[in-house]
Amino acid sequence: MKILILPDSFKGSLSASAVCEVMEKEVRQFFPNSEVISIPFSDGGEGALEVLENHVAGKRVYCSTFDAIHRTVEAPFFLFKEHPSAWVELSQTAGLAQLSTAERSPLKTSTYGTGVMIKAALDKGCTTLYLGIGGSATHDLGFGLLQALGVGFFDQHGKEIKITGGTLHHIHSIVMDTLDSRAKKAQWIVACDVQNPLLGESGAAFVYARQKGASATEINQLEKAGQHVAQILLSQYQKNIKNTLGGGASGGVSAGLHGLLNAQLTPGFELLSEAIQLDNHIHSSDLILTGEGQFDFQSQFGKLPIQVAKKALKQKTPVLLFTGKSEMEAVPELPHLSVFTITPKGTTKDKAMREARHFLSLKLAEVLPNYKSL
Repeated sequence: MKILILPDSFKGSLSASAVCEVMEKEVRQFFPNSEVISIPFSDGGEGALEVLENHVAGKRVYCSTFDAIHRTVEAPFFLFKEHPSAWVELSQTAGLAQLSTAERSPLKTSTYGTGVMIKAALDKGCTTLYLGIGGSATHDLGFGLLQALGVGFFDQHGKEIKITGGTLHHIHSIVMDTLDSRAKKAQWIVACDVQNPLLGESGAAFVYARQKGASATEINQLEKAGQHVAQILLSQYQKNIKNTLGGGASGGVSAGLHGLLNAQLTPGFELLSEAIQLDNHIHSSDLILTGEGQFDFQSQFGKLPIQVAKKALKQKTPVLLFTGKSEMEAVPELPHLSVFTITPKGTTKDKAMREARHFLSLKLAEVLPNYKSL
């Protein structure tokens, strides 16, 4: 029997590699004679650099840049060996995981540091830019990133605005003429695995801003700012970003870059799957283990475990999803997917995060014997 282990990280608790380590240990104990393939994976956001390092010719390159609240950091991107391309993880610079709970505020954060990193990639001669956008602490539509590359954002008095989520509503005009010419000529591919639009009940503000530290009042403020900016792009550049599929990802980065740079929005899971020929592993497996920290309605918008299950649907290969917290016990259209919550009832969040490795091990030991007859 061939068993494929293909988890995402349990954010804030276990890396994808750590999840693989626990899963592989238990799998080898219960299925000692099976072939086990273990691949720490990512949906194109956090963890993508590790996937690329393990499977693609190239290397990490570090540069001096800024985090979401403009503190200086050293952060890496992946430089491909065989073509002039770079994979930039937005979470390395504008990531939520880099901020304390008290520091989280999408009104104050910016993607400026990501733009600085992209400039470093351009300095390396890159003409294709892959941008993984998961795990962001920002809601600035990628305008901070663009500002770092020379785009001008001005208020009604002609004064340049320092971009954060909280200053978007001051924008009166956008000047693209000053954009770095190399960025203008480059091919932009945004790894976007969610389908949320920029605006509305399923949009960036209402779905994602709360987890970035926004209050109910601030969520409404960000929604109105998004409407305001969308109207500017429509009137000034004839670009309608309101209903762009996936435009709400990562605080509207997808919408902003698609509207102003004509960036291509492509599922990050598919980009990385193709890079490592994942389909071959999935189609030849008899059992698949995957996981993520929290499995909820957002997961249905293209998160990794759902993508894995969809690829395994044709062969009806059993997919076991292990998660720290689940708001769904099943996905009707994916009957071969089984969901297992590892955290015992009554466990505090702090304890669940702290002891995730132990709880995962216990749940695997409970579940795996049921699949010995495969």
